[in-house]
Amino acid sequence: MSQSMTIEKRWVAFGPAGAVGVIHRTSDGFRVKLVDDDDYRGSYPSLEIAKSALHAALAPGSEWPEFTEH
Repeated sequence: MSQSMTIEKRWVAFGPAGAVGVIHRTSDGFRVKLVDDDDYRGSYPSLEIAKSALHAALAPGSEWPEFTEH
């Protein structure tokens, strides 16, 4: 059985060297994925929590990325 997911909105996170990750809003919440990830790291109940989770997944000392809605 195959499951499909509808992405309602997306935010791309940009650091000094370019895109570092993405947040997808779905019917289940906000899903976080770094650029090099094969799969999502988790689903979160709000955009702010998802942004914090994405930042926490970056290398220690990384600046807060700029999030741009696409």
